Amino acid sequence: MFGTDGYSNSRIQWSPQENSIISSAREGTAVVVKAAGNSAVAVDAADTRGKADYLNRALIGTQSGVFVGALDSNGTLTNQSRIASYSNYAGDDLHVQNKFLTVGVRGDLTRLYGTSFAAPVISGYAAVLGSKFTAANPTKIVNQLLDTARTDTIFGYDAGIHGRGEASISRALAPISIY
Repeated sequence: MFGTDGYSNSRIQWSPQENSIISSAREGTAVVVKAAGNSAVAVDAADTRGKADYLNRALIGTQSGVFVGALDSNGTLTNQSRIASYSNYAGDDLHVQNKFLTVGVRGDLTRLYGTSFAAPVISGYAAVLGSKFTAANPTKIVNQLLDTARTDTIFGYDAGIHGRGEASISRALAPISIY
């Protein structure tokens, strides 16, 4: 899904699987969680080698797609987290900022680093929400995660870096129902 920067999304020849992912996110028929990337650039930007993540670009503005960046730890009010040095960030596009979450990645404990490890956390959160809010569609589940993200646990919170903030499963699960 990486290619030389400069192509329009319409020129990318997606596989049937990739088309299914993009269509599901666009139509809101599935929660699509995408690792933001580990090049320390904005989600829609090319990396230092001039390569672009065209799946990232195709998911911008979709109903039920969400990008996930990595924080250096799980933030608290007294020990706020920072964006991990390698993590891609939201950037200037408001469509990305509004669909971007972060989670703490403790590689010193798990030996697993990267946004590819952060994304399954959000997938798990979405599954838990879906099991509680059984009448909620994928878009509502994504919006619940986004709307309940924390910004007070992130040092120097900035939407251009952290998007909506640090995902909070406890806040997302708090209401009796979601609409």
